[in-house]
Amino acid sequence: MRKIILAVLGLLTIAGAVFLGNYLVKKNKKPAPKFKKAIKTVFVKPVINKEVPIVISVSGNLIAKNKIALFSEVQGVLKPTNNAFKIGTVFNKGEVLLSVDSNEFYAGLQSQKNNLYNLITGVLPDIRLDYPLEFKKWDTYLRAFSMDKTVAKLPEFSSTKEKYFISGRGVLSAYYNVKNLEARLVKYKIRAPFRGVLTEALVTTGSLVRAGQKLGEFIDTNVYEMEVAMNIKFADLLKKGNIVELTNLEKTKSYKGKVVRVNGKVDQVSQTIKVYIDVAHKDLKEGMFLEANILAKSIPNTIEVSRKLLVDNTGLYTVKHDSILTLTKVTPVYFGENTVVVKGLKNNDKIITQTLPGAFNGMIVNIDKNNK
Repeated sequence: MRKIILAVLGLLTIAGAVFLGNYLVKKNKKPAPKFKKAIKTVFVKPVINKEVPIVISVSGNLIAKNKIALFSEVQGVLKPTNNAFKIGTVFNKGEVLLSVDSNEFYAGLQSQKNNLYNLITGVLPDIRLDYPLEFKKWDTYLRAFSMDKTVAKLPEFSSTKEKYFISGRGVLSAYYNVKNLEARLVKYKIRAPFRGVLTEALVTTGSLVRAGQKLGEFIDTNVYEMEVAMNIKFADLLKKGNIVELTNLEKTKSYKGKVVRVNGKVDQVSQTIKVYIDVAHKDLKEGMFLEANILAKSIPNTIEVSRKLLVDNTGLYTVKHDSILTLTKVTPVYFGENTVVVKGLKNNDKIITQTLPGAFNGMIVNIDKNNK
């Protein structure tokens, strides 16, 4: 009997321990937390397809349109002029840039002029006898002959016999010899062909100048030219006379340029074509770096968006049914520096205007009501 009672008490003790353990476990067990699903808010705008102009941005540096390299064709010592031959000096059109000492050469020219004068004087008596009708014009020419002026053109020959007669006496040879020396004398002074500024000076007053020596560089500061390289696919859209907007690198100043030439040859390596743009402004200097915005063409039924919104260069996120994010396939037409022109969207499609981290196709989103 005692054994039965002890066995019952043991079972009750075990059952009580199990019950107590389950109670304590249930009492200490915390309920699982419930998380509220977060729905992200997006900003959208409706698609309005239109004709988007394609503006191509290229850059280049300015070069003076009118630029001459100064070389000496004669030899001598450089003489001082009214304006110093130094970098930055401004010269007006026709003003002397450089003057080389020509005293020795001038003396030789005067000697040849005197030789021509003597030859005509010696032939006059024969002209009076053999060609009396031609004597007056030759006498008038000789009387007007001046050693201090440029030799005038010889009288016109009335006949072949007269020409042979004058040529046989050495008059024609002496005349052309003088004209040759006169043409060379002009080269001892280099005059400015236009108003401009000296950008390079390689000689100074008193220097010995030799024939063929480079003396400096002179540019016109009124008009500049910029060379840019354009993709060949836009070659048929570039025409002479197109207006181009030019800006400095800081985008603080803008200028108006005009396409003046388009090269007919394509660079085989880069597949680009050279375009030349003229621009004039008082603030411009040779060597300045400018950016050109060239209007190439307009593409219909397209929209321009930020390049950051384009996914894998093939799609844009749109919002369907005001809550479902959908990756819509598009076709990029032109990539700009910060934007891209695409086609393939329908009017009134809602595209997001800002990048959405973690976005995926079918994601549930809220559209910002204020859309600011």
